[in-house]
Parts: sequence; structure tokens; C-alpha cells
Amino acid sequence: MSRRLLLLLSLTSALGVGNLYFPQAIVPLVAAGLGTPADRATLVVTAVQIGYTAGIFLLVPLGDRLPNRPLLVTLLTLSAVGLLAAGCAPNLPALVAASVFIGATTVAAQIISPMAAGLVPADRRGAVLGTLLSGSIGGMLLARTFGGTLGERLGWRAPYLVAGVLVLTLAAVLSRALPGGAAAPPATRQSYPSLLAEPLRLLRAEPELRRSALYQATVFGGFSAVWTCLPLLLAEPAYGLGAEEVGMLALVGAATMVCTPLAGRLVDRRGSDPVNLVCLLGTLGAAGVLAAGGGGGTRGLAVLALGTLLLDVAMQSGMIANKTRVYELRPDARSRLNTAYMSGGYLGGSVGSWLGVRAYGRAGWPAVCALVALLAALALARHLTAHRRRRRPIAPAEGTLIPAPDRDREATPAADRGRRARQ
Repeated sequence: MSRRLLLLLSLTSALGVGNLYFPQAIVPLVAAGLGTPADRATLVVTAVQIGYTAGIFLLVPLGDRLPNRPLLVTLLTLSAVGLLAAGCAPNLPALVAASVFIGATTVAAQIISPMAAGLVPADRRGAVLGTLLSGSIGGMLLARTFGGTLGERLGWRAPYLVAGVLVLTLAAVLSRALPGGAAAPPATRQSYPSLLAEPLRLLRAEPELRRSALYQATVFGGFSAVWTCLPLLLAEPAYGLGAEEVGMLALVGAATMVCTPLAGRLVDRRGSDPVNLVCLLGTLGAAGVLAAGGGGGTRGLAVLALGTLLLDVAMQSGMIANKTRVYELRPDARSRLNTAYMSGGYLGGSVGSWLGVRAYGRAGWPAVCALVALLAALALARHLTAHRRRRRPIAPAEGTLIPAPDRDREATPAADRGRRARQ
């Protein structure tokens, strides 16, 4: 794993994640261009997310069954075809169908992550995963700006067509740049139906996978609740801000791109559990900071910026710690482990958004912050319980012979030489 290859894989992750988010910025342009109501045009965004969820379930497990290099290049090529087809769509139904296809095939980041974990030694795995995650964060943050700026100047089709050309070019570059280890056939020969069922079996068999998925589900659930309800808070009279200001506030999360590689190196030095502990405590702290930002005004906006930044860093850094732990469980099943882990995270995010909207409707912004704190406390309680279990000594069963102390350890050097001579 050279630095050049790592940069290339990070760029691939950024483009893959960006394809999920740039349609959000051009929904009004799509509605105007295709002559359809804006609420119907939002189906494009929903379709991409549905396709992405399907891709995680149906395609990511293939990373353990097929050689990674041709699999990744094929997925990128298909994604480029979908983007070009979307850019040429004559009507909304065709665009929605192309969006589902784009979402399903743009799971490149979820293929790259397990592949990269297998190309580096264990003591570099956290740092590499942190760098790849930085690329994904950059793609997520810049995609809306890319889509909105290009769409305003050249029309809504331009972002799709430009993204399609970029992804197709990247597929050609990766076909030559990926090392032979990424093309070697994986060990498993399971049938496709068995491969799809394997993530559920792994969840039952691996307690550490369940623990990591719980951490991600709870923290990402709180993260989703905050970002789902934040536009509602900023639209209230206390702030009176619109969607553009919400987008600018989201750019604060760009600092996470610097923090995630540092968190990855810390995981390599200290292990996953200490980093998880700090991240869970950071999520609790973020809930308190965000609760203080509901008053409005410039001060309230600054507090919200600080709280969302702390929450972003805690969530993304915790993801690196969790993935590093998960990938160490079964080196021959990293893609299936990643499918199980990410499915748990996305499920938690969906539930968190649903609970957040209802909490906001009943008791406002303080209830959303209380939900974030409750979810983080649940994960923290599980973490502390696991830590105590590992430290608790195991008592010998009744009737078990306990060996006597090894007195030779305390012997003098001369006595030690005599003992070895007798042996």
C-alpha cells in the first residue's frame, strides 16, 4: 500500500460517496428542467439511498467471493454508465430508475475498506482506514457544492455527465494501479445465497461484531437525529435561517478530515477500546453543547457549530475504531463483516432520524439532545460492561488443582544453574 495508491483509493471513496449526495443540491433544478413538482423530484434522492442500501446487502459480500480488482473496476464502470444514463434521462421515472442503479453500484467505498485492510499490516490498519474515511468525508461535504455550482451554470444534467466521465476515468486508472493482491481469488467459495445470509450468521457468532455494530448504531442514530432536526431548529424565529446556512454549517465538519487519520493512528497505538471510550464520552459532551445552542442568535449558532463538530469527530473516529476491531475478527470474511456492521449502522441512523423528528415535535430541540445523550449512554454502559468482563479474573472450577508457585523464579543465579544441570 503505497501513498500514491492510498491517495487513489481515497479519491475513489470520495467520488463514490459524492454520487450519493450531489443530487440533493440539484432537486429544484431537476424539478424545473423536467417540469415536475419539487416534492416529486425528491424521489431522485430517495432512490439513490434505496439503491445504496440494496448494494450493501447484495454486492458488498461479493468482496469475499470475487477478486477485488475486477469487482471494483466493474462496479465503477457500471456506476459511470448509470450516471451517464441519468444525465440523458428524458423524464423523471427514467431518472429515478437510473438513480436506483447508481446507488446500488456506487458501493465502491464499502469494497475498498475491507480490501485495503487486507493489503496492510495490522499496525497500519487504523491509519489507512482513517485516511480512506477522510476521503469519504471530503466527498460528502464537497458533493453538494459541486452539484449545485455546476447545475446552476450548466443545467441539472451537467453534474451527472461530469461525474460519469470522472468515475469512468478512475475505473481505467484503477484497473492498472491496483496491486496483484487485490486481484487474487479470495479463499471462500460459498454460493451467492449462502454469502448473502452470512452477515446474519456472523452477527450471531461474533460478540465483538455485535458490540461494534451497537456502538455505530447508537452514535450514528444520534448523529442522524441532530442533522434531521437541525434545519427545523434553524428555520424557527430564534434563528430564521434557510437551507443555504444549514449547508454552510455542515462545512464545519471538514475539520473531521484532519481528525480521522489521527484517530486511526491512535487506534494502531492504543487499540480500539480506548478510542471508543473517548468517542462515546465525546458524544455525550456534544449532546450537552448542542443543548446549549437552542437559544438563537450569533452565540447560539457558534455553540451549534462547536457541538456538531464534536459530534462529527466522535462519530467518524468511533467508526475507525469499530471497523479496525471488526476486520481483525475474520480476515477471510471482511466484506461480509463490513456488510453486517454497516447494516447495523444504517439501521440505527434510520431509527435515530425517526425518533429525532418525533422528539422535536413533542418537546423541541432539548428533547433531541436528550435523545443523543440517551443513545450514547446506552453504548457507554455496554462498553464499560465489556471492559469489566475482560478485567474480571476467572475463578477455577471446583476440584481444579491450582499449581504451586514456581519457587525457581526466585532462585539465585547459582541455584538456577544447578537446577538446569540436574535437568
